[in-house]
Amino acid sequence: MSGDEAVAPVVPPVAEAAAIPEDMDLMTAVQLTVRKSCAYGGVVRGLHESAKLIEKRVAQLCVLAEDCNQPDYVKLVKALCADHNINLLTVPSAKTLGEWAGLCKIDSEGNARKVVGCSCLVIKDYGEETTALNIVKKHIESN
Repeated sequence: MSGDEAVAPVVPPVAEAAAIPEDMDLMTAVQLTVRKSCAYGGVVRGLHESAKLIEKRVAQLCVLAEDCNQPDYVKLVKALCADHNINLLTVPSAKTLGEWAGLCKIDSEGNARKVVGCSCLVIKDYGEETTALNIVKKHIESN
């Protein structure tokens, strides 16, 4: 019996490692990276806070929504990232970015409700190394 009990704790870590596929797409990897960074308190949202971190050169990654309706906003963020050599990624929707950044309520079924749009966010601390983070870093290095 003691031999069976020793084998049982080894199985769950293997199942957790298989939960994150090695061949995930970029948007899924960005989503997991943003959520992990939020859990570690490494995400700031909004233009003012993002601009402050970019200018201090503390930012590691900037994520910008493509559907932002303020051309000056987009131009400012892109210029700041280019001037300070901060990596910039774009996502299709501000509502999606807001949901990833935790700007929503989660109902009892686990669905996001009352999602607030987020046009820009900056990651200053990734948290821990994950497969998703490695995929994002590979994409940044290749572009």
